[in-house]
Amino acid sequence: MGFSQDANFYRGSLCCQLILFFIWLPTFQYVTAREIHADHRRISTLVELAKEPASGESGLFDPIEISPAVLPKFPYPTESLPPMYPTFPTRYEPVLTGKCPVNFSHSGISSILDKTASDCSGPLAALVGNVICCPQLSSLIHIFQGYFSMKSDHLVLPNAVADHCFSDIISILASRGANSTIPRLCSIKSSNFTGGSCPVKDDSTFEKTVNSSKLLEACSTVDPLKECCRPVCQPAIMDAALQISGRQMMINNNENMAGEVNHTDYLNDCKSVVYSYLSKKLSFEAANTAFRILSACKVNKVCPLTFKEPTEVINACWNVAAPSPSCCSSLNTYITGIQKQMLITNKQAIICATLFGSMLRGGGVMTNIYELCDVDLKDFSIQAYGQQGCLLRSLPGDVIFDNSSGFSFTCDLSDNIAAPWPSSSSSFASMSLCAPEMSLPALPTSSQTLKNNGCNSGGVGLLLLIFSFFIFSTLLY
Repeated sequence: MGFSQDANFYRGSLCCQLILFFIWLPTFQYVTAREIHADHRRISTLVELAKEPASGESGLFDPIEISPAVLPKFPYPTESLPPMYPTFPTRYEPVLTGKCPVNFSHSGISSILDKTASDCSGPLAALVGNVICCPQLSSLIHIFQGYFSMKSDHLVLPNAVADHCFSDIISILASRGANSTIPRLCSIKSSNFTGGSCPVKDDSTFEKTVNSSKLLEACSTVDPLKECCRPVCQPAIMDAALQISGRQMMINNNENMAGEVNHTDYLNDCKSVVYSYLSKKLSFEAANTAFRILSACKVNKVCPLTFKEPTEVINACWNVAAPSPSCCSSLNTYITGIQKQMLITNKQAIICATLFGSMLRGGGVMTNIYELCDVDLKDFSIQAYGQQGCLLRSLPGDVIFDNSSGFSFTCDLSDNIAAPWPSSSSSFASMSLCAPEMSLPALPTSSQTLKNNGCNSGGVGLLLLIFSFFIFSTLLY
């Protein structure tokens, strides 16, 4: 982000290409990962973060912190200055119903409320809702269920107080800077507290029905690197939910359950009870960490972006075999629309790029136009002043608030990693990020390197270009 001065110095220089070639050549057989520190003085902010969207382990480089304390002056003085964000929200005393019998000032629950308010702060909530805000809000709901029932045999809130407690939680979050519309944004309501139609809602029955020791062993410590591909906690939660739902016997007997329209909701209600039980047995921090990792496993399996029918791109790129101005212009225009939606993770970007590429192949575009038009993974997320995209980590992350610098969050994979082009229009259906061979796109060949190393493009410094060759040897984490 914001390396335009270095890039302009080396732009168009044959010498630049030769320097890069001789630096790269001796490292071809011995690629070594190096840690370098980002120059924070050159980091830009995101464009128009205050706007609502149109619709919802790092590599070699240190994480890039998007924070107003390190922002340079706006690089395009002829254009209007976008709204400055992050901001410093005004905190105030919330007006509570007085009908929720909970001590919200308890250090544990107050800390989780603070974290949720930060992750769902103001207009930023809509941009990070899918990855940061909603997973944290969902975790708060589960933890509050367990906290509410800590001194009783219950695992859910009574219907009589669920609405009041939910209203108080949203009021407290708003008073600490959170967006007041997050219940609608995250599709969470007061009924999520009550256990719904699940027949087991108390500790004693739960422990008679479920092997609670096995459940706690599986979920007390959740491995963020293994859980998504070799799950331990997730199947334990599902098994417990099936048991307390009373349907495990029916499944074991292979009975047909297709006619049960509400089975999914029924099972989700029981999973909510299982989460509540875990919240009562684990510390606040352990429960929150576990729930966020489980959410990350879920959100990183799906592309959250909305793709309209790419008819114009298909028409412009139908038979291209070489870089085409009309094709690339149409593709860039389409992707610019995508960039206004939300911030996504690096894994989501791979899925989104594959999904969109499959749509194009299904329409008859057989050539890898991502390569022809230099489309990168970062192009599928929010852009910073039109220069650099920000991809969030696939591991759980938080929005951080600092009294001196405001809000910030961590970007990952900010280098020019080529977007993967699907091998067929059905590639997306069979895609798995857990396949042994699945990592980042392959290291470019020497000819591709000289073509796409960025010497002739603005916004990237020579040092970043040199190290971009090595980032391909790392995994997403």
